[in-house]
Amino acid sequence: MKIRVIHGPNLNLLGTREPEVYGTRTLADIDASLIGLGEELGVQVESFQSNHEGELIDAVQQAARDGVAGIIINPGGYTHTSIALRDAISGVGLPCIEVHLSNIHAREPFRQQSYIAPVCLGQICGLGEAGYGLALRALVERIGVR
Repeated sequence: MKIRVIHGPNLNLLGTREPEVYGTRTLADIDASLIGLGEELGVQVESFQSNHEGELIDAVQQAARDGVAGIIINPGGYTHTSIALRDAISGVGLPCIEVHLSNIHAREPFRQQSYIAPVCLGQICGLGEAGYGLALRALVERIGVR
């Protein structure tokens, strides 16, 4: 069973971008940890990152065509702006969990609105990299792999 992790814009800069907000771990570090956790949980984790909205939408739609069981998504800045990404998640009908490294609800007012959360099983934010692992565990439990 496959879980797709989709990372949005600027997450390719993790490790160097505002480490006081986003931490010092790189995206490759986070992906490697998720792949290892996936092996422990009995699922295959694959990741995708793009800075382009259309490519993120394509990745969501392709997940459904590829038989992926669920999605973990950190939409980055598109969280607060992309109705199209929200519609793609809703349209494919796959269980999805939204993740953010920082607590978007404690940041600037424009970051506190998520167009994505209402079409997801849940949202995890403010726990740094650990949020991804929690999302993977929750998604696996919801899907019923274990």
